[in-house]
Amino acid sequence: MTQQSLQPQTVPEEAGAGTRVPAGRSWLDRYFHISRRGSSVAREVRGGVTTFMAMAYILLLNPLILSGKDAAGDTLGQKALITATAFAAACTTLLMGFVGRVPLALAAGLSVSGVLSSQVAPQMTWPQAMGMCVMYGVVIMLLVVTGLREMIMNAIPLALKHGITMGIGLFIALIGFYKSGFVHQGRATPVTLGPAGELAGWPVLLFAGTLLLIFMLQSRDIPGAILVGIVSGTIVAAVLNAAGVIDPRQWANGAPELHGSAVSMPDFSLFGHVEFGGWGKVGAMTVGMIVFTLVLAGFFDAMATIIGVGTEAELADAKGRMPGLSKALFIDGAGGAIGGVAGASGQTVFIESATGVGEGARTGLASVVTGLFFAACLFFTPLTAIVPQEVASAALVVIGSMMLMNARHVEWGDRATAIPVFLTVVVMPFTYSITAGVSAGVISYVAIKAAQGKAREIGAFMWGLAVIFLVYFALHPVESWLGVH
Repeated sequence: MTQQSLQPQTVPEEAGAGTRVPAGRSWLDRYFHISRRGSSVAREVRGGVTTFMAMAYILLLNPLILSGKDAAGDTLGQKALITATAFAAACTTLLMGFVGRVPLALAAGLSVSGVLSSQVAPQMTWPQAMGMCVMYGVVIMLLVVTGLREMIMNAIPLALKHGITMGIGLFIALIGFYKSGFVHQGRATPVTLGPAGELAGWPVLLFAGTLLLIFMLQSRDIPGAILVGIVSGTIVAAVLNAAGVIDPRQWANGAPELHGSAVSMPDFSLFGHVEFGGWGKVGAMTVGMIVFTLVLAGFFDAMATIIGVGTEAELADAKGRMPGLSKALFIDGAGGAIGGVAGASGQTVFIESATGVGEGARTGLASVVTGLFFAACLFFTPLTAIVPQEVASAALVVIGSMMLMNARHVEWGDRATAIPVFLTVVVMPFTYSITAGVSAGVISYVAIKAAQGKAREIGAFMWGLAVIFLVYFALHPVESWLGVH
């Protein structure tokens, strides 16, 4: 990432008459405060393009995660999912650029998509799952408007926040290993390397090679390492497939070849397929827990990401205040509802926005550029669909490894901290449930603090969460004991 030598620009946008502003500015400069923030149109465009290149992988990974069957046995079409992912990312990022006017880009959150695919869809239909997405987005917007979002952020211990991020990272990595064929369900063991203790077929070797390539590029701080790795792996896959080296039947989601034109009209067949009823079979308790889990999955990273990227862009002052923060948080919440309506899962701010900031982006113009690139991708779905599942899965593992780096912030010598974090991290992938991991972490944190005689340090909100999660774990045994079915 290239760092620019810019002077801090922490003057509030509503600065009074004492603020000197260059005369003769264009409407673009005036609207986005380009000169005031020490930037230029060229830097903003370069930053917007860099951010898009760094996060374009989401167009491949989100459809991969949401490719499973729902409770009715239905699946979402790949072309429609790519269109929905690009459309939702374009809408929310453009909204952030024009309204929030900060260099932040949004797209489908992999943690939210993971919850939808692994926990929500198996219990209901995809339209109902997207309805849950809309609900969680509305909840987050209400939390922002009422000021409760920051209160809740402060109530949950920082170590647990890191644990949740790490657990989701390990969960996403497991999905990547499994979908690539690197990990299989074993006969004598729960999981195994390949189908019988060894890797089988060229596609899974291509996954391993792509994964190693991305890690090597990241170690050299190559911008857009994930995208470069995916493109390189796809080219190799297409060449091997065209040369007849690989049997087309070995590919998990079809051979990497272009059928017809590289350009096509977008498929909006998923747009508006949202249902808010028919949840009688799963019960009110389950619905409440699902919405809570989605809020949790899309909640913790957004505020830290917005403040972190804003600070790197030299927009935040010494107290962490940033122009447009409340708007940015609200748009991030609206991304949940927008993504649900589009059929793409909830949208959230991406940490990859920092790559654009590193190239000089300081205003919402960079987000507008990123959003326009996502919009252009609506017409290149056939090219995106060429990428093999095995190649795209490598990026999931990479993202998981990046999320696990939060371990450096945990005080492992303190058992009251280490044990809840450990349980949060391992229970998520071992149970294939983000809710279960968060529940284990919260309950163990409260229990250990109480055992140490530090009950007053816990706080009312954490006590309430612990009770809710205890009911979640004990619901089925209690129902069986009471004879309720």
